[in-house]
Amino acid sequence: MSEIHYDKSALIAMSGGVDSSVAAYLMLQDGYRLEGTTMRLYHWDKKYRKKTRTCCTDMDFSDASEVAVRLGIPYEVTDYEETFRREVIEKFIRVYENGGTPNPCIDCNRVLKFEKLLEYANDKGLSNIVTGHYSRIELDPQSGRFLLKKAVDNSKDQSYVLYNLTQEQLAHTVFPLGNLTKDEVRRIAAEQGFVNAAKRDSQDICFIPDGDYAAFIERYTGWEFPDGDYLDTQGNVIGRHHGAIRYTIGQRKGLGVAFGRPQFVCAKSMEDNTVTLSDEEAVFHDTLIVSEVNWIAIPELNKPVRVTAKHRYRAREAACTVYPGDYVMRADNDQEHMPRIPDAARCTGTADDIYVVFDEPQRAMTPGQALVMYDGDVVLGGGTITAVY
Repeated sequence: MSEIHYDKSALIAMSGGVDSSVAAYLMLQDGYRLEGTTMRLYHWDKKYRKKTRTCCTDMDFSDASEVAVRLGIPYEVTDYEETFRREVIEKFIRVYENGGTPNPCIDCNRVLKFEKLLEYANDKGLSNIVTGHYSRIELDPQSGRFLLKKAVDNSKDQSYVLYNLTQEQLAHTVFPLGNLTKDEVRRIAAEQGFVNAAKRDSQDICFIPDGDYAAFIERYTGWEFPDGDYLDTQGNVIGRHHGAIRYTIGQRKGLGVAFGRPQFVCAKSMEDNTVTLSDEEAVFHDTLIVSEVNWIAIPELNKPVRVTAKHRYRAREAACTVYPGDYVMRADNDQEHMPRIPDAARCTGTADDIYVVFDEPQRAMTPGQALVMYDGDVVLGGGTITAVY
């Protein structure tokens, strides 16, 4: 059963890229009354404007406006810089300062592209919002719940970054590209003569076009992150690094020191400003605690369930068992189906968390990243990784 929207009015988020432009065209073809908007989230330093591959550049606004004129729909730029700064940039900084690795695109989707955009659409008397994300929404006739599903084009699927959508948001959101491939989208754009038909996709974090997130944090906060010690897994000092904030779990390149054999970041302490290095085996783990879980296909989890899950956007799905926190906490050593969870992990989580145990150890699972669970092509739910064992 496909998306059901009885009131065919919508506000479309137009990034200036080919995906949202084709999404707008398809909505008009489907008979929707449509208005377009580009959300201004960040003002660019002039030195980045020509070389960046992110959103919110002057060219993006120009391209979105030109497509809107070609389609004959109202268009405006809406300013959300303050909300973006508070809810996305400052959270990004906090997670890094606490030793995690954030995913700002997920926070931007949650707060800006769906929550704020839907509020704005309703203020304008429009019932739905539209984006160019590659994913699908379907109504499950048995449960009455809206389901988030993978895109047909698995290479472009973006369901991972959409796991935070609520039932209310799913009920009023349309993803016109979910059944199309990227090649089909570009073909439609070329046939319609869109100025951005061959435009490259955005790739960088929108507020860090050069990829140097540590330098950005230093500029933003005015703080400097001092050099510190590299440690081996026995706690011995084996070298000097350039500030623990600059390193992520699983990192091999850019360590700045030759150790005679490949070394990987397996842990770091922001409090002590130390980075622990190891052979690659030490960056593989099998158990996670996940907090702030949003369930989509089910209202809640009340018993262990077998799923596949991704712990990073580019990670492959892997088989695992998911346990409700209260189940783990009430389990005893004699229980037949006792989950294979370390005692330290049992003392860390809460009844509202979930425990995820992978069948096989996974590489570089990192606090701050999202853990998204799937049942086939349906997103069961997801949350934020808070601890790894």
